[in-house]
Amino acid sequence: MFIGIPGELESALIDLPLPPWELDAPFLAKSTREQYRTALTDVPQFEETVTTLRHALTGEGGGYVVLRLGNLAKALGADDDRFLRLATAFAAEVAIPFSPFPRWPLWKDIGVKVDKDPGKSSGIGYNAFHMDLVNGTLPPDYTTLLCVRPDPLGGGPSILSNAHAAVARLSENSRALLAEQAYHYGTFYDLFGVGEECKPFPILDGSDPGEGFVRFTAKMLERSQLDQAHADAARQLAEELVRGQISFMLEPGDYLIVNQRRFLHGREALHDGQETVPATDRRLLLQLFLRAPADAGPAA
Repeated sequence: MFIGIPGELESALIDLPLPPWELDAPFLAKSTREQYRTALTDVPQFEETVTTLRHALTGEGGGYVVLRLGNLAKALGADDDRFLRLATAFAAEVAIPFSPFPRWPLWKDIGVKVDKDPGKSSGIGYNAFHMDLVNGTLPPDYTTLLCVRPDPLGGGPSILSNAHAAVARLSENSRALLAEQAYHYGTFYDLFGVGEECKPFPILDGSDPGEGFVRFTAKMLERSQLDQAHADAARQLAEELVRGQISFMLEPGDYLIVNQRRFLHGREALHDGQETVPATDRRLLLQLFLRAPADAGPAA
């Protein structure tokens, strides 16, 4: 779902001075969240916009939102601190912003590196369907991406797929295999706020087939040694995710928020010729993770 910002709200936000944020360990401090909420409560049409945002993420049939902040980005600068504070304030209305990477700030840059593994988020190739931090016992409830610059050559559409709808199209036998603790992917170290390492893990995480995480990354098919039956079930899921995918281009200032308990995400390949684009002009996204308050512990 795409949500535009009403003109009256845009005008008010441009002139709204939000204070710099503070962190409490990996989480956005409660005091900062309260300051942002107090400053925004009386801004015209803010509450209505936030209500629409929350419903699109958690209501029936929902699970993702693109909040169109392009006019604010133009007025303030897409990488300006004032704009990032506004984006953080919207995020804080959904759940608690946090950084699981102690060496990174709250917002993590995802640029383009032509010599990187093409399938990585900062690579130039196809980034297959996945959930972020798949191997933590408490993955982020939401992953978010703020577009500073799209691919100037016109590639790299975002792709999303309803994970539970894809699972529902599988055979009973495949679903049973996906529910077994037989899957693993990646390394786990120096992380905050995402629990302990989960290895091995079930792809279908939860007793209710329509809820819980679908702990999946298509990269496990190439980079994890799985037995044939479990690999086949995961491959079938990957095919169903592609079959049900939606895609769209993020524009400057677009803020994509994905409910990881419902949708998986990825990206089509960037356009050929990235090596001819100066590094400062290549696609640039900023990533922020969110923890639902019920899971945030003392930081809530």
